[in-house]
Amino acid sequence: MEKGSPKNQQTRLCFLASLSAFFWILLLYFHFVVLGGSTTVQDLVPSPPFKVDLVPSPPIKLNLDPSPPIKLDSPLTPSRVTYARKEKEKPPVVKPVKNTASERVVAYPFMRALRTVDNKSDPCGGRYIYVHKLPPRFNEDMLKECKSLSLWTNMCKFTSNEGLGPPLENVEGVFENTGWYATNQFAVDVIFNNRMKQYECLTNDSSIAAAIFVPFYAGFDIARYLWGYNISRRDAASLDLVDWLMKRPEWGIMGGKDHFLVAGRITWDFRRLSEEETDWGNKLLFLPAARNMSMLVVESSPWNANDFGIPYPTYFHPAKDEEVFVWQDRMRKLERKWLFSFAGAPRPGNPKSIRGQIIDQCRKSNVCKLLECDFGESKCHSPSSIMQMFQSSLFCLQPQGDSYTRRSAFDSMLAGCIPVFFHPGSAYTQYTWHLPKNYTTYSVFIAEDDIRNRNVSIEERLSQISPEQVKIMREAVINLIPSLIYANPQSKLETLRDAFDVAVQAVINKVTKLRKNIIQGRTEYDNFVEENSWKYDLLDEGQREVGAHEWDPFFSKPKDEQQRDQSAEAGKNSWKNEQRDRS
Repeated sequence: MEKGSPKNQQTRLCFLASLSAFFWILLLYFHFVVLGGSTTVQDLVPSPPFKVDLVPSPPIKLNLDPSPPIKLDSPLTPSRVTYARKEKEKPPVVKPVKNTASERVVAYPFMRALRTVDNKSDPCGGRYIYVHKLPPRFNEDMLKECKSLSLWTNMCKFTSNEGLGPPLENVEGVFENTGWYATNQFAVDVIFNNRMKQYECLTNDSSIAAAIFVPFYAGFDIARYLWGYNISRRDAASLDLVDWLMKRPEWGIMGGKDHFLVAGRITWDFRRLSEEETDWGNKLLFLPAARNMSMLVVESSPWNANDFGIPYPTYFHPAKDEEVFVWQDRMRKLERKWLFSFAGAPRPGNPKSIRGQIIDQCRKSNVCKLLECDFGESKCHSPSSIMQMFQSSLFCLQPQGDSYTRRSAFDSMLAGCIPVFFHPGSAYTQYTWHLPKNYTTYSVFIAEDDIRNRNVSIEERLSQISPEQVKIMREAVINLIPSLIYANPQSKLETLRDAFDVAVQAVINKVTKLRKNIIQGRTEYDNFVEENSWKYDLLDEGQREVGAHEWDPFFSKPKDEQQRDQSAEAGKNSWKNEQRDRS
């Protein structure tokens, strides 16, 4: 074969050079033009940090499995993440709760509510209350059928005036001209609900609520069906209520532990221990859902943790502070001619009652005023007669009624009379939100057994207290008056806190403490025993354990059968004596 000439070789080299140049031009064009449209030099510089607006939104639980957990306390450089917060809102630093097994970080649904406390420009921060809008069958419809609310008493007049009842005439000058009403002792349901309507920190946003109120008239509900109705009828509204509540999104936040309701009756009306038709009351407070809620009653159980005592209503419902101040000054200046007094009836059917001995001692004393409240004694049904006696006495005897408590204790303190209690369950373990823990500052305690065994003369015991000490104790009682009365729901006190205000703040404190304990992964008490509930209520701040107590003999819990009998007897007697013993 003939080799190519030098001319042909030069042509081939030029062709290869051109082809190579074309290839590189094409490569550079693709890199700078095609890829250059999505990649620039600026892309090689870290992008500015994005901002996350932390305006509170409904919190969620973040399940970070199966990917590695994010440690919230690990350093995050400002170039990676920054957070933009509103200037006025400075959430507290809260360490997240982590499960050591799965390392989950929990953002609790109530965190937004807790953060409202730190907004100092908001006077309602940490005090908001959300009120459930219940169907009227749970409250208002009962008032429309007020004649059915009591077997013996026409409650229609007592549910008037926002639950205060008709105004009292000041014919004998015992009261003031305004602020006094013939209030029924079991009317707290409607009084409390109407006071709540005037509460200054109501909210329609449940996510910022410190607590959630359930305006169910539990006391009026059970009052309709206690006599002559089967247990299905007695339980119907309670079961209906918890079914309604558990379907609400607010319930899911804490399973009802931030909910509270009010019942103007003793706790035993809501603690039926069996499904026997002859057993007393309904089982509202034993329902699993209700056990999570806080129920405010005029008498609580010493052995259960889901009910709390609040004062019985008195006859005084001031509309402004000045009415309270005028009344307090008047009680300070009164001449009190009786050393002690007692208003009540004997309980011959109750072998444990000491009322008989008290009445005997009073009859034999020249310094005791007795107002017997048996059938036919009209003065005992007269608010003016009762208050007049209390106003003229230094000490007022307050033994157990048909159960631990009685309204008379609050009527007497309203009159500036120093109460004498014979069982710690009549006040000291009941009204721990409203009364000082140091009961010796405002009352006298004489153990029931000392009266029962005739070891103590009441007259001698009270005579041993010096006039100076009596004056100090009476002043303590008079200073307690604002926190023991329910203000007129149609108005609002300016600077004073009434029984409603004290109770609501106590509920808020309870829920807030529970929420903080949940965040910190701790319990409020060590080795909590519900049967010792009364002891926990007496602990000082920071104490976490209970032990033996001097009042243990008063609260030895009866066996279920004995408790059932005692609860039923207390409830039945309370109803049977409703007309006879209004004091």
